[in-house]
Amino acid sequence: MSLDNWFIETILPLEGALDRFLRRNWRNASDVPDLRQETYARVFRAAQSGGLPEHPKALLFTTARNLIIDRIRRQQVVHIESVMDIEALNVALDEAGPLEQLTGRAELRRLQAELDRMPERTRDIVVLRKIHGLSQKETAARLGVSEPTVERHVAAGMRRLADALQRENRSGRSRKQPDARERTPGREH
Repeated sequence: MSLDNWFIETILPLEGALDRFLRRNWRNASDVPDLRQETYARVFRAAQSGGLPEHPKALLFTTARNLIIDRIRRQQVVHIESVMDIEALNVALDEAGPLEQLTGRAELRRLQAELDRMPERTRDIVVLRKIHGLSQKETAARLGVSEPTVERHVAAGMRRLADALQRENRSGRSRKQPDARERTPGREH
């Protein structure tokens, strides 16, 4: 099979699933067509240089995930809303120092408290999907609900967690004194 035919018959039919993946994992919906096209270009180049892949669907979604990671790394400021599930993207982070570890532990406690306040169904779905790593299909089967229900609860749960962190960050900034970079030059505070 030629590369062009393989791409048309194997990759292009996955466009709907790819769009859903990109919309779930990228905040700005207007960027999705560009992300999709760049994903296609990368998949095509990979197949061109390395031969037709054994698992084309896995290649497509891994490529899309890596593209999102690349875009996040290029952004100067990353808001938690940029990617609702940044942990699922396996973004490599530099080793955290003591202050970052302490801050991270405090954030984990806040997230756990918010998780505990969620409705039971939402909490169970978020834990199975995001902590235990079950697929949407596996989560739906285990809990006896539909996959769209799982998707809705994950989105609602992740939004609650992101909102909780955002609220805390806003209240923490308003209480702290400005650091040296924030002070007006030549003025005493």
